[in-house]
Amino acid sequence: MSLHKIIVVGCGDMANIWMDYVQQRKNAEIVALVDLNEGAAIRKKQQRNLDVPVYTDLKTAIEQTHATLVFDVTIPAAHKTVVSTALNAGCDVFGEKPMAENINDAEEIIKIAEDTGHTYSVMQNRRYLKQIRQLHQLVQNEKFGDIKELHADFFLGPHFGGFRDQMDSPLIIDMAIHTFDQARFIAGCNPTSVYCYEFNPKGSWYDGRASAICIYEMENGSVFSYRGSWCAEGFPTSWESEWRVIGTQGTAKWDGFNTPSSEIIAQNSSTEFIKPTKKVSANFQWPGREGHFGCLDEMFAGLEENRRAETDCHDNIHSMKMVFAALESAKTGKTVEIY
Repeated sequence: MSLHKIIVVGCGDMANIWMDYVQQRKNAEIVALVDLNEGAAIRKKQQRNLDVPVYTDLKTAIEQTHATLVFDVTIPAAHKTVVSTALNAGCDVFGEKPMAENINDAEEIIKIAEDTGHTYSVMQNRRYLKQIRQLHQLVQNEKFGDIKELHADFFLGPHFGGFRDQMDSPLIIDMAIHTFDQARFIAGCNPTSVYCYEFNPKGSWYDGRASAICIYEMENGSVFSYRGSWCAEGFPTSWESEWRVIGTQGTAKWDGFNTPSSEIIAQNSSTEFIKPTKKVSANFQWPGREGHFGCLDEMFAGLEENRRAETDCHDNIHSMKMVFAALESAKTGKTVEIY
């Protein structure tokens, strides 16, 4: 098995999770740190007790270290530059979401990946949770029938400070992509259109619009609704949202904390006013690891098996399209088609 020589770009707190992962992997090593703020890279090097060079220029770092893989843990505004530089320099890339700040940049990155023959996989850590995998299994059960509706509620009141407080659309751009990506995974298909109403409620500590209601039509004919707010204090939902999925033969629920379950029609008779149901527990056990480590496991597996990872850019672009189509709909007040 070949050795993955990794450059970590972006030396903030998030980089620690990615570095912790590398320490557990026998066929990977960090060969350099890159940050526009050289002092941040030096401090990270000291914190992690790493004997590697630091750089402010990624292309130079790749040339001098002969790296094969780049971890992009920079802010969203830097993703296009970092990823395109790494791909053009001959490296594969694993990066934090979102792929880019707009859909055109994301599509350009995909073209660069195709032209260079290298891969770019995106961190969607919240897809790698045992309960999400269990919910997916429940609704894919033939006894559940066809999915008709998916509903996700997300209500939290985090006081981040920093760049999120200044973003125009902090909820949709920085957080909702997780829920949108989960919806695609659960439903097993992509969206075709969206209507979104985005707003900043009274008392919000965000400059931008921190709340939104979105309605998506999906390829399989189902409808996915999302209600979310990042300035809702009291009765918080899980960071994974609270889910209800309705099929032609039953309903599955997940509160975002505990094991999901479903109720399906116990006997298919047309005589009852309300048909009796029976509970079905989620007995599927996700064999993989959760969160960032689970997603990184899949990214490395895709790279080593010469296949696209589950969150490869070619797949993740559909979650990106959900984000930017929602923003366009909110701006225009119209339903937006998604291609």
